[in-house]
Amino acid sequence: MTDISETLDAIGLLCPLPVLKARKRLKSMPTGAVLHLLADDPAAVIDVPHFCTEQGHHYLGQSEADGHQIYLIRKGG
Repeated sequence: MTDISETLDAIGLLCPLPVLKARKRLKSMPTGAVLHLLADDPAAVIDVPHFCTEQGHHYLGQSEADGHQIYLIRKGG
């Protein structure tokens, strides 16, 4: 089980807003913290893992619940 540090609700936001908001939130979090990102934008399935790779964060995976996706991102150093 991964300990969630913060949750970001990006449900209803379209590309590129979920990733932009995740970037802003991760900046204020300490290295190793885990962001729980909620989104329903179909493009987020591609955008979130790509964002993690490009920015040096660890993409911990994605699941679905109640019609939206749940992404877990561990902030890289």
